[in-house]
Amino acid sequence: MKYLILSDIHSNKEALTAVLSFVRRKPWDKCVFLGDLVGYGANPNQTVDMVRALKPLVAIRGNHDKVCSGIEEGELFNRMALEAALWTRRKLTKSNLHWLKKLPEGPTMVDDTFAICHGTPVDEDAYIFGEIEALNVFRHTEFPVTFFGHSHFPVIFALSPDAITTILTVAPSFRFKLRPGVRYLVNPGSVGQPRDGNPLASFAMFDSETRMVSIHRIPYQVKATQQKILKAGLPRPLADRLAIGR
Repeated sequence: MKYLILSDIHSNKEALTAVLSFVRRKPWDKCVFLGDLVGYGANPNQTVDMVRALKPLVAIRGNHDKVCSGIEEGELFNRMALEAALWTRRKLTKSNLHWLKKLPEGPTMVDDTFAICHGTPVDEDAYIFGEIEALNVFRHTEFPVTFFGHSHFPVIFALSPDAITTILTVAPSFRFKLRPGVRYLVNPGSVGQPRDGNPLASFAMFDSETRMVSIHRIPYQVKATQQKILKAGLPRPLADRLAIGR
């Protein structure tokens, strides 16, 4: 089975469009979404519609999905994130608002093959930034392979009987074969708001038969996305940061 794995789109229609255009040339059997479909960007309904149209689809919620749909009020969000979330809540159609509210909390298993979560399998809002957080997740879970999002940073953490290892990805295309007897935490990066210093949209594909993970970086119309954010009256830093991948 070949999986298309997307995370942290954040209402960025241009980035999602570029990714979906790219994967038309790469066959996949199922789409997996790791949360944060909305928030920050200016095209919430368009991006929700685009993801809902991907079939078959397995999707879970992210922290921005919860606040934008009204499940939570965003007390822990910074000012700009909360302003964008409340703006998004007003703009979402009833159908898309309802769909976001119904997204399940991770972790969940996909085809008894791998687990997915937004932050961590232990806490959907927690971050995995480095080996300390990764090791804590490994200690409290038993999933052989977990795909996670939330940090907007494409990376793979591997736990062997001997050590924990960080595998950094290389743009524009990175391939890594998962080895038997090793457990993995894999972040595909962010489609709509990368934060690793690279502004290119990031996503992954996973072939469960060959156990090959590939992480791709795709250019998109950043300036058009920035202009939409500014035209919507959203905070300027949300537009500026897209150009530098921060």
